[in-house]
Amino acid sequence: MLRKIVKIDQDKCDGCGLCVPSCAEGAITIVNGKARLAAENLCDGLGACLGECPWDAITVEEREADGFDEIAVEKHLSAQGKPAPAHHPAAPPPHPHHGGGGCPGSRAMSFARPQESAAEPAGGRQSQLGQWPVQLSLVSTTAAYFQGADLLITADCVPVAYAGYHEDFLKGRAVVMGCPKLDDNQFYLQKLTELFSKSDIKSVTVLKMEVPCCGGIAMAARQALTASGRQIPYKEITIGIHGEIKA
Repeated sequence: MLRKIVKIDQDKCDGCGLCVPSCAEGAITIVNGKARLAAENLCDGLGACLGECPWDAITVEEREADGFDEIAVEKHLSAQGKPAPAHHPAAPPPHPHHGGGGCPGSRAMSFARPQESAAEPAGGRQSQLGQWPVQLSLVSTTAAYFQGADLLITADCVPVAYAGYHEDFLKGRAVVMGCPKLDDNQFYLQKLTELFSKSDIKSVTVLKMEVPCCGGIAMAARQALTASGRQIPYKEITIGIHGEIKA
């Protein structure tokens, strides 16, 4: 029958397994270091697993496949000692910016930035964020909002320390954030290299704190630019712990 069903890109999948617990039907399993459908009739095609993949390896496609079988799901879960899930008769309609179904928590989204003439909203300033997600570990390096963008790479303490972050730096830019002290800087290097190679980035601005450990995110950005072979205008700005621009 022709229906919607999950598709897993084996080239993108690194076998992290984050998608496995998000599938209430137990339709996804790890085989030889890659996520795979255990059986077509176990997948309901609603895509609850989509938002869990950090590499965007999971999509929902419409193709000929075995029909979804709740009885098969119950037997499959029972064999694993798990309770049968509750099902809905149909997937909710997707948000216009979300793409397919599933959790929107880490799915690429673009949204309209505020107009210059827009009045300041009650209770505070207008956000200048034009995308989601923002964490470097979660963004897709091929997301549409990176194409032709001025990229802001932000150490994640900066927006807390610098009061004018949205207006002075984020406005008009795509953004990725991370902490080189708490995360794997080698991963940052690899992810940024891929981002620079795959997206038509126009410029790169790195915002880092004055503390020594924060230099890692700038180092990763510089090395990634070299590794990508791209000639992209690059700038670094350091923010002091009291919120001042140091350089």
